[in-house]
Amino acid sequence: MNQAATRAFLKLLPSPLPPSLRTTPANLYQILSRYPSDGVGQKVHQIRWTEKGIEKCYWQVTKTRLKHEGTHGKAWGKLVWRGKVVSTQEERIPGSLKYKWSSGTS
Repeated sequence: MNQAATRAFLKLLPSPLPPSLRTTPANLYQILSRYPSDGVGQKVHQIRWTEKGIEKCYWQVTKTRLKHEGTHGKAWGKLVWRGKVVSTQEERIPGSLKYKWSSGTS
């Protein structure tokens, strides 16, 4: 897109953007609320893992219960750490509100 079209498009969006349209790191539930089925099936990771140089680590989300427009809730999944599946069964994902999260793998 050219710059004029981009500026015109941005004027149509509310300011500030709702959590579902933001692309910045956020808490786990805000990340999951951006996807269909509340993020079930998505891979998510804590930003601090990438900052520490820890690679190929993520949670594969298997179940969610979001509330308060996707800002709080509960999420379950399986942990993959450095490319190896650590969780044999789904477990609740810790640190959901405490840390910043992003989609994909670290």
